Amino acid sequence: MATTHILKREGILPTETELLVDRALQDLEAHSPELKKDLRPIQITSVKEVDVTAGRKALVIFVPVPLLKAVHKVQQRVTRELEKKFSDRQVLFVAQRRIIRKPARINRAKQPRPMSRTMAVVHDKILDDLVYPTEITGKRTRVKVDGSKVIKVFLDSKDATSLEYKLDTFSAVYKRLTSKDVVFEFPAEQAF
Repeated sequence: MATTHILKREGILPTETELLVDRALQDLEAHSPELKKDLRPIQITSVKEVDVTAGRKALVIFVPVPLLKAVHKVQQRVTRELEKKFSDRQVLFVAQRRIIRKPARINRAKQPRPMSRTMAVVHDKILDDLVYPTEITGKRTRVKVDGSKVIKVFLDSKDATSLEYKLDTFSAVYKRLTSKDVVFEFPAEQAF
C-alpha cells in the first residue's frame, strides 16, 4: 500500500509508527465519505510517541504549517477516530515549525530572522496547537526560589469536561518538545 499521507525528504524512510498512522488515515478516508474530501490533502511529516504516565502514551502527529488550517477543520473527528484505532494512546496534532537561531558575529545572515522563527514564538505556537479545540485564556510564569520556572496555562472553562483527562498529556508532550515545565488548569469561577 502506498504512503499517501507521509511527506518526507528524498531518501528518508518512514518509521513503523508513521506507517501505522498513515494506514489509519487511509482507512478513515476509504470508509467515511464525509471525511474523504477533507482528509485527501492532509499530509504528515513525522509522528512521535511520548510516554505520559504509568504506561499511557501519546501520539504527536506533525503536519506542515500550511496544512494546519485544513487539519483544524477535521481535527476533532480525526482525533476521535484515531484514538479508537489506537486505544491505548491519545492523539495530538502539532505543526512542524522551525527555529532559527540568533545571528552571531561569525555567521551573519543575509536576511533578518523572521519573528515567526524565534524560539519564544515557536514554543507559544506549539502550546496553541496542543490545546487546539479550546483556547488559552491566560498564562503565568512562576519562578521558584531555586530558579526553576513553571508556566501555568489557563484554558477556556467551557471545555473543562471534554479536556479534563488530557491535561497531563498536554504537560508531558510540551515538556518533551520544548523542555519547559507547564501546568494546565481551568480557572475557578469567581462569584462576585
